Amino acid sequence: MADIAFRRAMRADIPAIVAMLADDPLGATREDLSTPGAPAYQDAFSAIDADPNQFLAVMTLDGAVVGTLQLTFIAGLSRKGALRGQIEAVRVAAGHRSEGLGQRLFEWAIAECRARGCRTVQLTTDKSRADAHRFYDRLGFEASHIGYKLTL
Repeated sequence: MADIAFRRAMRADIPAIVAMLADDPLGATREDLSTPGAPAYQDAFSAIDADPNQFLAVMTLDGAVVGTLQLTFIAGLSRKGALRGQIEAVRVAAGHRSEGLGQRLFEWAIAECRARGCRTVQLTTDKSRADAHRFYDRLGFEASHIGYKLTL
């Protein structure tokens, strides 16, 4: 039986995380695999790591990083002051997809949100990711909102 573990990402994990983020048609246009140690990635990691409302997680399989996601804990007055957990940047390494690891990663993330007192767990997903939409539906998420972005 393989040893699966979840932990806070470390600076040494940045290249593996960037590689997973870049390993799909959308990510390939957004990430730069030639510079996973670039100052922009280092600065982003530092900001995430210093913020108590951020948790950049990695999933390891027998010690190797095979999955990642970022949890953001959002306090707000809406919904009677409910704390929300936001799941973003979810990836499983290409060689380990369709092995149930994505579900394990989400189960872990949802448990973390519950432990922090979140009353809602939410995520965004690109409209083109039909397979991901089916996966989120199977996990019990509902497509309840329309999201908008403004690139600056």
